[in-house]
Amino acid sequence: MAKKYSVKPKITDDLIEQLLHNRGIETPEEKEAFLNPDFEKHSWDPFLLSDMKKAVNRILQAIDKKEHIGVWGDYDVDGVSGVALFYDFFKKINFDNFVYYIPSRQEEGYGLNQDGLDELAKEKVSLLITVDCGIRDFKNVEYAKSLGMEVIITDHHEPSSSIDAISEELPKAFAVINPKRADSQYPEKILCGTGVVWKIIQAILQTRRDLISEGQEKWFLDLVGLATLADMVPLTGENRMLAFFGLKVIQRSRRLGLLKLFSMLRMDRENLNEDDVSFMIAPRLNAASRMGHPVEALNLLIADNEVDADTYAKHLSSINDDRKILVANIVKEAKKKVREKFNNGGEKPVIVIGNPEWHPSILGLVANSIVEEYERPVFLWGRNGGDEERLLKGSCRSDGATDLVAVMERRREVFIEFGGHKMSGGFSVSFEKIHTLEEVLIESFLSLKEELKIDNENEILVDAELGLENVSPKFVSEILKLAPFGVSNEKPIFIFRDVIPEKINRFGKNKEHLSINFRDGSRSVRAISFFTSPDQFGDLLKEGIKTNLVANIEKSFYGGRSEIRLRIVDFF
Repeated sequence: MAKKYSVKPKITDDLIEQLLHNRGIETPEEKEAFLNPDFEKHSWDPFLLSDMKKAVNRILQAIDKKEHIGVWGDYDVDGVSGVALFYDFFKKINFDNFVYYIPSRQEEGYGLNQDGLDELAKEKVSLLITVDCGIRDFKNVEYAKSLGMEVIITDHHEPSSSIDAISEELPKAFAVINPKRADSQYPEKILCGTGVVWKIIQAILQTRRDLISEGQEKWFLDLVGLATLADMVPLTGENRMLAFFGLKVIQRSRRLGLLKLFSMLRMDRENLNEDDVSFMIAPRLNAASRMGHPVEALNLLIADNEVDADTYAKHLSSINDDRKILVANIVKEAKKKVREKFNNGGEKPVIVIGNPEWHPSILGLVANSIVEEYERPVFLWGRNGGDEERLLKGSCRSDGATDLVAVMERRREVFIEFGGHKMSGGFSVSFEKIHTLEEVLIESFLSLKEELKIDNENEILVDAELGLENVSPKFVSEILKLAPFGVSNEKPIFIFRDVIPEKINRFGKNKEHLSINFRDGSRSVRAISFFTSPDQFGDLLKEGIKTNLVANIEKSFYGGRSEIRLRIVDFF
């Protein structure tokens, strides 16, 4: 699908003012809040979250009476970080009567399950707190209650709609803390799961400041920042503040497991940024659930000695390498299936493909790659070896314009389970339904698109048109005032017209990355692109022939050296 690039209207020569305007940040107050995040000013009152007072009082009661608390987390970075946050908090206040449970992604799947709840019941857990899960776990919440547990749900996923899709349904837990609740007065609706746990800890300390010395809880922000960046929530408002200060704490982290990863990956700790977290740290933590057991990631985050930290860091890096190979193989097979499907039956507005041999735990990563190439919603399915033969599980990713949960909600009768966010989700479906799943999802997508007037036109607006002379340390320092970058605060994109690729090189262990020197008059600048080959750009990229480049400007730190360079987005 050919892209069309246009430059956003220029309103000023001041780069920062232009970039802020491009992001809809106009008033002096908005600019101040964005450019200068303030921990106190930009943190909302946690008691604005529905059920917060009720939850805090119950947790404090359990602590005071030394009840046995169980913490049940999701298996991804967000869930594991949230469990680690509760772990650190309980340890900090000298409360040891707690146990954590993170289900195996392959064997147990997402959310609560009866076998795990039975284990917690045997350990006499009387208060169960979920992290990053539970908002649709109606039956299992009831089961936990039947075992004598009171349940506090902390989650940030979309609640379930009623059958008539008008009202909201919540599990009948003791308390449900979720900023997406219809009755929530909390202004920041899209906190990550660990962000919700952070708000609970803030509320506990507002109620009982004597538990921890003033300000000591800020050391927990490395976990909040890690999860906020890894879970790809919008980096605006309170999330921007949490990511900003979370990165500051990560740069000074005392966490032995992270320090071992920084050293192993030769990361410049003092200059660590959001890309390092998203593309270096988070994949290794997620590899635990995809290739092993998620508790391995938790062990790294809570390691209290050098030997264990080193062991966990090496193990996660090793299984992440295995994960890369597996993903690459499935991406290759999946893209072949898409090409064949489109060649034989024409292009579809939604891609739905699968294979019983595909490992469901890595299909989200595969879907990301397919969305990037085909720019439409993607649903992929596979089957775990331990699952019932006729049970299929999958992951879905959005093109950026489509609410995936809304698409699935419209045909909820097709699924055994489903959930997630607007941009990403998961589902399970019976073998009998898989043959009509594509037809059902396309029908749901088209009706939603018509109803909401979703625009899928492929025009991309860039921030400005520049020359290579603008790629300078001063220019980069201005751009970095807007960091950290991420969802809803993407890296500024620029057009460089009529630049000449002088030398096209490949680098990396398997020569899988691209490095190009571009010249524009007397100025020469290096540009890179990871996991890219020159062939992907066809005739738009030829040595010695002028082209139009779309790119980000960045400052890279590696091996003790810094470099101002371009990150290739596209050519036209």
